[in-house]
Amino acid sequence: MFTNFKRITDFAVKDFSRNKGISIAAIFVLVITIMLVTGLFFFQGMVGYLTTQIQDKIDITAYFKDGTAEQDILNAKDEIIKMSPSVKNIEYVSKDQALATFNTTHQSDTVLSQALQEVGVNPFLPSLNITTNGDATQYSQISNLLQTADFSNLVDSVDYSQKKDIIEKVYSITSKINLVGLILGIILVILAILVVYNTIKLAIENSSEEISTMKIVGASDWFIRGPFIVQGAIYGLVSFLVCIVVTAIAAFFLSPQTAIALPGFDMFGYFMSNLWIFILIQLGFGVGVGGISSFIVVKKHLQV
Repeated sequence: MFTNFKRITDFAVKDFSRNKGISIAAIFVLVITIMLVTGLFFFQGMVGYLTTQIQDKIDITAYFKDGTAEQDILNAKDEIIKMSPSVKNIEYVSKDQALATFNTTHQSDTVLSQALQEVGVNPFLPSLNITTNGDATQYSQISNLLQTADFSNLVDSVDYSQKKDIIEKVYSITSKINLVGLILGIILVILAILVVYNTIKLAIENSSEEISTMKIVGASDWFIRGPFIVQGAIYGLVSFLVCIVVTAIAAFFLSPQTAIALPGFDMFGYFMSNLWIFILIQLGFGVGVGGISSFIVVKKHLQV
């Protein structure tokens, strides 16, 4: 068995070296295809980051009645976290913090500043800013929770009704973006597989006479098929080595430009933190598509 495998590998390497033009063409197509799939993964990463950034800016605010003790509000915060696993973050904002934020934001607006001075007291209420890690319906659930008997003696109001339309629109848009990305990705992968398949088909058809001769002299189907499968895997392996180096270089040099268009997103950092995923995608796609395409094409020749 080991002898047969060695022979199959030797035949594959020799055929790979002998047909350099066809081998280079197949590798070139695989490299382009793998880079497109890699680009799709980067796109999904950027869309995911953008979606998270947008959703993190959405929150609802629960305003507590004037005079509510800070400890009671903090206890309510802990209860909300226990009762709502979907809560991503809750920020407590005291009356003094709310006033300071208002003054900083509107320091150039003399009309508002004078109006606040005429009031004479701090008109702001202590609050909890709540962000979830789920969909829009979770904000509705938390709003309903805050208006139950457990919190009704503490909560003055919840601004969910004012933000409901915005929250639903944002989540609808981000869901559609993710769906479009998924559909485009599926279409791209299918087209890429078809292109690679047809390229390898041309490469193998160049050896159709060799296949016929091996079949005539009594070689088994697996012995005939083996060198071409190994050769397809070699195409994929070489393509992977090229692609992983190109991806690293491209991510490094494009990272500053990407950070300008999408502040906070580090393209090279994303590549490094997901390095093993990139390796699996590129290696698996290259070797898998190359080997499977060769298997299918040779099988058709053997059935003739």
